[in-house]
Amino acid sequence: MLDFMNKADVAHRIHYTIHAMSADERGFDAMKATLLMSGLYVETAFLFDNCEEALQGSFVKLGQLLDASPLRGDIDYDAMPPPSIIDFDAEMGRAMAREFFEEWLDCEYEFHEMILQITHQIFNQWEQFGQSRQESFRLLIECTYRAMGYELAAQELCDVVIEKRIGIDGWNMADSISALAGLAGRKLSLSHGGSNQCCWFRGTDLPDLLDQTAYVMTQEAVRLGMPTGTDWRFGLPANDAPVNAPTLLVNNVQGICDEFFNVINLHDEHDHAVCAAKATGRMLAVACAGERPELEPPIAKPLAMAALTESYKSACVEFATANFEAAY
Repeated sequence: MLDFMNKADVAHRIHYTIHAMSADERGFDAMKATLLMSGLYVETAFLFDNCEEALQGSFVKLGQLLDASPLRGDIDYDAMPPPSIIDFDAEMGRAMAREFFEEWLDCEYEFHEMILQITHQIFNQWEQFGQSRQESFRLLIECTYRAMGYELAAQELCDVVIEKRIGIDGWNMADSISALAGLAGRKLSLSHGGSNQCCWFRGTDLPDLLDQTAYVMTQEAVRLGMPTGTDWRFGLPANDAPVNAPTLLVNNVQGICDEFFNVINLHDEHDHAVCAAKATGRMLAVACAGERPELEPPIAKPLAMAALTESYKSACVEFATANFEAAY
């Protein structure tokens, strides 16, 4: 059990780590710090039996500490960072929470209270520089619920595919991985539907978004124990090869996944893409686990990457064809 002085030192180092990870030569990034804190809240919520109730209780207590309510009104979706960035920074915050809690090894309620106190101090500091605590509070809530939603959705997508496609329809792990990865690629393309910039071959910034979504998938797999390596893109089709997306598999999971997204009120296609990518990473880790894995990593990695990229390309070609036919 840590004594008071050691606990104060842990709190100080958490505060310092948040600041150090959010600052660079350009200055301090308050949004990144908010996302790191959102990861802390998500991870501490999982210390309790009901994570959603724990998260709600955290914000009630934080409001009492701040003596403020979160800013009211709608926040424009585009005012928030892209879902892949939210997931990346929140996962960094979750890793930070796990690291410090292993050192803490004491009452989880005290650890949770410490996180609240740190947040209180940070928001008070920001208010001195012109950012109101109500605005900071609202952004923290938005980021935390978004990050929690991605985590829960990824697990639920895995469960529903295992139950309805593997358990009932007799799919294997390769089918499931291809379907979820392909769904992520299609959803990413759909998130930019109706715009000429959705086409992967026009030299826009969307291939960067495709890489970011692929990174969500790869990092989730690595976090859960999949061997690292540079063989993710080994054997992928060349750019001049015909598009070969696992369309039938994707169609067979999109309906059941969309039902779940509607239930949790997650309606943006880019959010769906990140959730499907995280779910794919988890399926990859399961398929490649153990001494005799169902799929060898050098096979599973390119399989998932090909399904993601080919489905993205396929959807973009469909948009381009539809726009061309509409124009002529």
